[in-house]
Amino acid sequence: MKTTKIDEISTLLLDSERNRSSIKPLSEQHPHFTIQEAYQIQLANIDFKVSQGKKIVGKKIGLTSIAMQELLGVDEPDYGHLLDTMNIENGGDVSINETIAPKVEAEIAFVLKKDLVGPNVTVEDVMNATDYIVPAIEVVDSRIENWKIRLEDTVADNASSCLYVLGNHRFDIHEIDLPNVMMELYRNGELMNTGKGNAVLGNPITCVAWLANKLSEFGISLKAGEVILSGALSAAINATAGDCFTAKFPLLGDVSISFS
Repeated sequence: MKTTKIDEISTLLLDSERNRSSIKPLSEQHPHFTIQEAYQIQLANIDFKVSQGKKIVGKKIGLTSIAMQELLGVDEPDYGHLLDTMNIENGGDVSINETIAPKVEAEIAFVLKKDLVGPNVTVEDVMNATDYIVPAIEVVDSRIENWKIRLEDTVADNASSCLYVLGNHRFDIHEIDLPNVMMELYRNGELMNTGKGNAVLGNPITCVAWLANKLSEFGISLKAGEVILSGALSAAINATAGDCFTAKFPLLGDVSISFS
């Protein structure tokens, strides 16, 4: 059977992840590689992992800041899938050898109690479908060498997903002013950066509505029980062995992860 571009790139990414070794940018290896093909590759690799026994437990939204969109020359976010094997308990430890070039971001996670089926999902729909929100850390990682990514690269690479951590305390979305939620990200006790809920499309709820509507283009919906990572509130910070990261949210509590 003839190997297609989709098959070839899918295999490259799976092998890179399996071997913990980076590859040259896909957009350089395949100059006419499109965003539509990138999403096909992401879905193909997720389908393969599901066939191997992994379970889809949610989605993550990336490129929610204007700065990142301008950097990659796009005007909308992207998304990736969360699998059951990506979840780390709050305060947990991760071996750096299980990653390639990890970075840490802090964000707000939504856990749904109702399905969200686009198109035309509104902010009000998201609020009514949300069971609770929690503070979160996402560990992003890239199979692309030196993080030299274009939009096509990161989309195909499951939006550079790797791991995520959820805080212990759950909050009612109707009781939190999400655009004004503040966050401080620490590495080994040193403040690295700060962020605010309005850094992601003005409101994390807007990000989830965007995701539900974007997914409808692929015949996919958000399901009750799924975790949605709504986008980084500040710049990602490089992680190395021995690092401990804590994201402090005055209104939501702390969430942390260590690397050994």
